[in-house]
Amino acid sequence: MFYKDENLAIFIDGPNFYSTARALNFDVDYKRLLEAFQTKGRLLRASYFTPMADTEAHVAIRPLVDWMQYNGWHVVTKPAKIYESEDGRQRIKCNTDVELAVEAMKLAPAITHAVLCSGNRDFTPLVAFLQERGTRVTVVSSLRTQPPMISDDLRRAADAFVELDTLRDAIARKARDGAAA
Repeated sequence: MFYKDENLAIFIDGPNFYSTARALNFDVDYKRLLEAFQTKGRLLRASYFTPMADTEAHVAIRPLVDWMQYNGWHVVTKPAKIYESEDGRQRIKCNTDVELAVEAMKLAPAITHAVLCSGNRDFTPLVAFLQERGTRVTVVSSLRTQPPMISDDLRRAADAFVELDTLRDAIARKARDGAAA
C-alpha cells in the first residue's frame, strides 16, 4: 500500500531486476516505471545500480544507463572485473549490493517508504535496518518465475511484496511499430 503524502525512494538492483523481467518475458520501460511510482507518493529518489564491464553484454547496457542519467534516475555503476574461469570461459565478478545498501541507509532519515526491486536475500538485513528506523519496505520481484526470483527470507522480511508480473501493463516496454512483438 502506498500513501500520496509519503516520501518514496526506489532502489533497483539492475542485474537482478533485469533477470526477473526477462524470466517473465518482458522488458522494463524505465520512463514508465518512474512515472508509475511518481503517482504513488513524493518520489525523492529513483536509483539504479549496475556493474559495468567492457564486454558485449555490458556495453549494450551503456545506452540505457546514459538515458537514465539524463531522465531523472540516480545511476550508480561499478567497474566489473573480468577473469577466466577454470573451464576457460570468460566470467565477470561484480555486484553493487553494498552501494545499494549504503544509499538506502543514507536516505533512510528522509524517506517513509523504500521500494526495493530485487529478490536477493542479501538485502534482508537492509530491510530490517530500514524498518527499525520507521521506513516501510516494499519488495518488487517474482514468485511466478521458475525458480522464484524472490528469496523467502526477503519476502517475509518486507512490509509488502509486489509481484513484478502484476506491474507488466504499467511498466513494460511497448513494441515499436514494425518491430516483432
